[in-house]
Amino acid sequence: MTEISSMVITHSRATVEEMEEVWDGDLDNFLRELYANELVHECAVLKTCNRIEMYVVSHKGSSVMFQFAKKLGLSSNIIDFYDHQESIMHLLRLSSGLESMIIGEDQILGQIKDLYQVAKNLGTTGRMLDTAFSKAIQVGKRVRTETEINRGALSIASAAVDLAEETVGDLKNKMVLVIGTGEMGTLVTRALSHREIELMYIANRTYAAAKKLADDMGGHAVHFDQIEENLQKADVVICATGAPHFVLRHPQVLKAMESREKALLLIDIANPRDIEPTIGTVPHVTLYNIDNLRVINEKNLELRMEEAKKAQAIIDEEYDLLLKQYKQQRADHIVSEMYAQFYKVRSLEKERALTKLSAYHTIGDIEQKIIDDLTHSIVNKILAEPTKVLRNAAEVCDDEMLDMVFRLFSIDKCNEKRSIKGDLPPCSRKPERED
Repeated sequence: MTEISSMVITHSRATVEEMEEVWDGDLDNFLRELYANELVHECAVLKTCNRIEMYVVSHKGSSVMFQFAKKLGLSSNIIDFYDHQESIMHLLRLSSGLESMIIGEDQILGQIKDLYQVAKNLGTTGRMLDTAFSKAIQVGKRVRTETEINRGALSIASAAVDLAEETVGDLKNKMVLVIGTGEMGTLVTRALSHREIELMYIANRTYAAAKKLADDMGGHAVHFDQIEENLQKADVVICATGAPHFVLRHPQVLKAMESREKALLLIDIANPRDIEPTIGTVPHVTLYNIDNLRVINEKNLELRMEEAKKAQAIIDEEYDLLLKQYKQQRADHIVSEMYAQFYKVRSLEKERALTKLSAYHTIGDIEQKIIDDLTHSIVNKILAEPTKVLRNAAEVCDDEMLDMVFRLFSIDKCNEKRSIKGDLPPCSRKPERED
């Protein structure tokens, strides 16, 4: 049976360095390469600063995922492979913020929407993934509306600011330099602005972007080529760009530290990383990255456990509804194919009858309509009871009945990639979770 399978690499098992090695960051090419596999009928990829997840629809999904991981040279120690049931449950939990490093954070829902849309625009998704991701987005919204899982929600960005405060103390009289003005950089500056930072500097390769963000957040924009000069004065530097290469290199920081006496804290929340790892060996420099934020998550989880339980109850309810929707769709696929076959016969026989009758006398519009209505009614009445039986079979997971109808009416199970979007998963049971 064609089902959803997934391969998940996250902060829970992999370091930032290990996640960087998965691919070079070209999402479109990665999706195309995955979709090129003849066994893959649909696929989508989620990539954030602390996770890389691949979803495929295939009748041999596990094999596809294992082979793809092997091709990428990935260690199985950092990967979770999920079957159909587990993939669906994981996706619903992910959209609800329960799988995030910072429990309840809001950014993941927007990231799922955006990355799913990338796959949809490339044409690598179909009915099965469209159904799953649409449900996940709906559930994510519902959880945030009906629970307080995201009340005062932290993000990776605000956690980085908390880490800075824990390391150097009150930031009010410190000089903080933020490098990057994208989504994460904006979140960092917003978190800093709430701490009443007086000396916040913002740098970006495009100065106009730095200037706009600085004006909005009450900071000061600096030109990108002035980073070295500001490194000499900054107490804290938080990097959050989307650059595919290092933004801060060892010689830059080494040179800056030669002309200053106070310590420097560097926090890198980018993936791939912005700061060359060897910088951590420079005297009086402390370098943190996303891996160091795990302790923040542990504290956050304790505070949100009750809301997480409420969120899981909603997820369980919506999970059951999603499985029911899949079952109904599978029955609807069979029914629609049956109706198509019967209507084709109806149309041919109707035309044949009209041709024979017209040889004896003229057939008017009224007569044609009566015959058309008659043949239409016959088909609908013949298929009415089988339709009920098939939908009931899908509802009670009678796969034997459904497969028999597939064979009886020679219905294409959509094994070819061009038509697989009509194929649907079999009945599933809710996966058991480890507490």
